[in-house]
Amino acid sequence: MTVNYKLTSLAAAFAATTAIPAAAELKYENNTGGYVLLYGQLHPALISVDDGEDTETRVLDNDLSNSRVGLELLQPFGNNDFTFRLETGLGLPNSSEWNQLGTDFSGWTREDIRHVDFALAGDWGKFSAGQGSMVADGAAEVDLSYVGTALYSFTNDENGGFFYRGTDGFLSDITVGDSSSNFDGARRGRVRYDTPEFSGFTAGLAYGQNILSSSDDDDYYDVGLRYNNTFGGGVEFAAAIAYSVRSADDGSGDRKDTIGSASVLLQSGLSFTVAAGTRDNDADGASDPNYFYGKIAYEDQWVSWGKTGIGIDYYSGSDFVNDGSSTDAWGIAVVQRIDSINTDAYLKYRNHDFEDGASFDNNEAWVLGARWKF
Repeated sequence: MTVNYKLTSLAAAFAATTAIPAAAELKYENNTGGYVLLYGQLHPALISVDDGEDTETRVLDNDLSNSRVGLELLQPFGNNDFTFRLETGLGLPNSSEWNQLGTDFSGWTREDIRHVDFALAGDWGKFSAGQGSMVADGAAEVDLSYVGTALYSFTNDENGGFFYRGTDGFLSDITVGDSSSNFDGARRGRVRYDTPEFSGFTAGLAYGQNILSSSDDDDYYDVGLRYNNTFGGGVEFAAAIAYSVRSADDGSGDRKDTIGSASVLLQSGLSFTVAAGTRDNDADGASDPNYFYGKIAYEDQWVSWGKTGIGIDYYSGSDFVNDGSSTDAWGIAVVQRIDSINTDAYLKYRNHDFEDGASFDNNEAWVLGARWKF
């Protein structure tokens, strides 16, 4: 068993995160109602992945919500608000770029740019242009639980590059990331329109291209509907549904995703979250995968530092690698808020079980992390 413990690095990473006092908001206002806000986060995590025979352990930037820095500008113009958002990941060694064969850290590239986004909003709705979220971005990840900080419908942030190991001891060419997804939307160079809110409902549509990648000339379209409301007794409910199309530039066929999610948070702290999605691939030989996800969670303030969230979830996917393949994943996590330093600390366990006619060992991941925001 190969184990690479970097406890010194872990201590340094967490010291950098937790020794810094909660900073005052870096917000600069003008005398016309506008402001400029600087913000960011650091997210180190100790991640240990067991493929059934070997264990790999690293301190990495968690791709679940990577370390980043950003700037937001707002300026009122009459009854409208103009906003500009610039945000980029820091390009630190992250959890999406490692597996049993080693690490392949890319450093900062232009694909780490998250937002270069211009928007104008008013009573008529909101128009956005530039690099930013498509309408389907987040539609599979509506989650009102606090434990959703670490445990949500995308199940392979920390071990997606790892290969499943066959029961014969040899590594397959199938990764955890190949075997599961929630089909959630992405950020693109896009134009987008969102309606004003009507009784808790908003709708949107967008068209975009992957302007950060020189190898992707496909067109992307999506539409979506969202709902958010609080009912009597303090019951919170949120839901989203979206339909997105990737139109292949080479004529190989379109890919169409239908996704949705919903979450309810009771005043007692108990919450229930579900998500589901299907993918229709027109490309020859491609399978049409689908999945279902569910989670039960509870949150309360048991310690003076801040609230605590615990939860357990389950994911079931079919036909991701080929017709007839199946993926089952489950996880459990606890997340602790530390209000004084604006930090969320968590411990998570995740188990993936994949079958496609051959026998594979389960892939297991333990994650100890902390996300500090400023």
